[in-house]
Amino acid sequence: MNPIEKPSGTPFGLPPRPRILVVALRRLGDVLFATPLIAGIRRAFPQARIDALVFADTAGMLSGNRDLDHVVTMPAARGTMASLALALRLFKRYHLSVSTQSGDRPTFFALLAGRRHVGPIDGGRRGALRQMALSRAVPNVPGLHRLEEMLRLADALGVERVPRLVCPGGAAPRRFADGPYAVVHAAPQFTYKRWTRDGWRALAAGLRARGLAILATGGPAPAERTFLDEVWGDGGPVTRLDGAVSWPELTALLGKARLYVGPDTSVTHLAAASGCPTVALYGPTDPRLWGPVPAAGLDSMWEAAGTIQRRGNVWLVQNPLPCLPCQGEGCERHLTSFSRCLDELMPAQVLQAVDAALASDRAPAADLPAPLQAAEAASAVARPPKGRYG
Repeated sequence: MNPIEKPSGTPFGLPPRPRILVVALRRLGDVLFATPLIAGIRRAFPQARIDALVFADTAGMLSGNRDLDHVVTMPAARGTMASLALALRLFKRYHLSVSTQSGDRPTFFALLAGRRHVGPIDGGRRGALRQMALSRAVPNVPGLHRLEEMLRLADALGVERVPRLVCPGGAAPRRFADGPYAVVHAAPQFTYKRWTRDGWRALAAGLRARGLAILATGGPAPAERTFLDEVWGDGGPVTRLDGAVSWPELTALLGKARLYVGPDTSVTHLAAASGCPTVALYGPTDPRLWGPVPAAGLDSMWEAAGTIQRRGNVWLVQNPLPCLPCQGEGCERHLTSFSRCLDELMPAQVLQAVDAALASDRAPAADLPAPLQAAEAASAVARPPKGRYG
């Protein structure tokens, strides 16, 4: 995926049934992106006990993951005493621990829990100290996709690269609609990633005109619920499922959907990984760092900006203003900022991608309609990355 030199490492000499911990103490999307690394470790150590350490409010993303034996959760309060109690419980319990982030907390728990430990490091004095403390350190390289960062950790461990995300599983789909349906996720966690209320309503009208029922998902957070109330009201022709389905149920729901449409959020990454035809609306976020990974893997990297790009079962839609992708938190540089690139994104452009996705019926990328191929080629403009999204 990237010409950057890959870390190389031989597998650790572990006992026949080793205990291994993977630490992913960040957001839902980060936990999902840790699953390729977990899958690679499972293939290398089929008899191992493999656990994951995650925050309690992200553990659902690992539900039904067959590569894991157990999920250890950090209490939602994330207080000092709770962290200390967990640290004592995990102390040197594992033969090997792997941190998936370079921050203080995940590195600390990897060092504390494992007799040997691997993790990414940043530059500077802290990075140098962590490099001395870790059994194997993997320097972070600016501009790499998050998936590639996980695969570099697999390289350092000397295990096979598994370049696909593993979805939550184990649930049967509940019946929410008769006939074909689309899943729409309108509310990302942060305001600066939102499309407009009018845009979502126009999309819903377009989907209904195309014969699709609409299942609207969303999170339980009050701010998300408020936004969804403003978009959908009491539901009407849209069936609201915000807070009503688990992550495994959502995976099953996506598996039967004709289409998914959503912004830059963990649900969109899940939809792409599930194989559902996915239309992803991206604003400030650089897709070269955080673009969705199709079900078959990301063989060709996303361009920095383009009107509509396709990779596998994913259509990525942007409004390519000259400042895109800024990789900032909206135009005002804070989580509740507006983003002009999304505010000015037209429903007609999104519906163009919708039509291409519906026509594909999970077809190969070569089947992209010629007008859309031309639009994609004309609008794809590469620009250097401008930092990392935290």
